[in-house]
Amino acid sequence: MSATRYASVLGLGFGDCGKGHFVDALARRWGAHTVVRCNGGAQAGHNVVTVADAGVPARHHTFSQFGAGTLAHGVGTILLDPMVVHPTALLVEANVLGGIGIHDALSRLKIDARCRVTTPYHQAAGRLRERLRGAGAHGTCGVGVGETVRHALQHPDEVLCYADLGFSEATAMDKLQAIRETLLTELSPPASASAEEAVVEELQALHDETLAARWLNQSRALVRQSPPASAEAIRAQMERPGCVLFEGAQGVLLDEWRGFHPHTTWSSISTEAVEDTARRMGIEAPIEHCGVLRSYLTRHGIGPLPTHDESLDALLVEPHNSGEGWQGSFRRGHPDAVLLRYALEAVGHLSGLLISHLDVFDRGVGLKWCERYLRDSLPEAVCYVERLPLGNHEDLAHQAMLTDWLRDAQPEYAEETIDSAAAFLERVASVTDLPVTFGSYGPTFADVRDH
Repeated sequence: MSATRYASVLGLGFGDCGKGHFVDALARRWGAHTVVRCNGGAQAGHNVVTVADAGVPARHHTFSQFGAGTLAHGVGTILLDPMVVHPTALLVEANVLGGIGIHDALSRLKIDARCRVTTPYHQAAGRLRERLRGAGAHGTCGVGVGETVRHALQHPDEVLCYADLGFSEATAMDKLQAIRETLLTELSPPASASAEEAVVEELQALHDETLAARWLNQSRALVRQSPPASAEAIRAQMERPGCVLFEGAQGVLLDEWRGFHPHTTWSSISTEAVEDTARRMGIEAPIEHCGVLRSYLTRHGIGPLPTHDESLDALLVEPHNSGEGWQGSFRRGHPDAVLLRYALEAVGHLSGLLISHLDVFDRGVGLKWCERYLRDSLPEAVCYVERLPLGNHEDLAHQAMLTDWLRDAQPEYAEETIDSAAAFLERVASVTDLPVTFGSYGPTFADVRDH
């Protein structure tokens, strides 16, 4: 029996479901010493709000790359491949944490030497590609994570790893210039045909030969404080007695293979992905997988959301989620049994559920429960959809077909409105027999209750 408890926290929606909130709560309840980030990158936005205590005021932070347990005393972060690291953004985040009294975040951080690194060239190219798609935009957070992964897959000889920043300045510069030249070759012709100011701005970054040296100098400031960590050092920390939490980024409905193409992320969100990462580190112990579900659905930017309701957008204003920036509008939708069934099948075997925003009903908001979709209605035939078919892995044509289905879907709602947390939990129990381990009735860890 392992002396270490391992658990993962994985989103069952389109992101923004409360993963950071529950990681913070579980880190405190279970005495976690480490939070592992092993998918996604700097596009994450995991909000944590603390309780004022013993003269320390309440604090809020939107976690991007540091683990969401960082506000709890002594909890460390491991950024583990295949997570994509954005070095200069990490320094900015560490500075923001310092502003709320967390001055030792970098000393509690280990970064896997193998992690791929997002450069300003990747960030500019990713934004440029999205702008050039025009009406066919996929959706992006604009920080270059997807572009980093895409480039690494297509040009493996040019992959810049975190180890390169610490061990060889010459190698890092050579790769940076190779990345810049490759991206310029790919993007110059269509970009030069557009005079749009924003397109020109991104293209200028790719033309800037001096940017590489300036960026590398800034990034090496991070390396001096958090040098590339070996697999042995990371495994030693992960095997320490206590608790290790794997903090998932995004949600399974945005998964690169199971999400609704092309409005997805270049990241895998599943129990299998977590276990594969653990096994690569020599961790064979069982992992408790917790699926995080909101009481209502949310989605940033474009992409299908069948139960979207503009009245909920007006009623459910959130201080830490807005429609500004690259992500686009923040939409709310009623709970959807069809998408929940799909998410549960796509994510893999779970130990239990963590449900957030159960306090929505205390604000007098009633939610409708989508039981199924109406697909086509003809005098002689009505087609209902209660379950989306899970296709073969890596079959993006199937996922694109599902995207079209969702765009055309007409939600069919149950007659009774959900007006309480108990009623919502009953609806969830009609879809899955997974236990609800914890429910959240407010913004802080003190609002998380056993179920």
